[in-house]
Amino acid sequence: MNMAEWRTSLSRLLILAAFACGIVGLVIGIVEREWKLGVTGWFTGGTLLAVLAIVVLVDEYFELRRRQRDH
Repeated sequence: MNMAEWRTSLSRLLILAAFACGIVGLVIGIVEREWKLGVTGWFTGGTLLAVLAIVVLVDEYFELRRRQRDH
């Protein structure tokens, strides 16, 4: 697995984790139980993971463009 495939896999994993955090936050909000992180914490964690995934994808895009330009 080369670096490009690794970065794409990492971003997909981060997006999956972001969706999982969002779903957990939604369930917590519906059930209305007190959890240590609370609804806001789970949604904030999911948002952070989604932003990290986007940053990884953007980095991979620019690296791909640079490699194509150099050849």
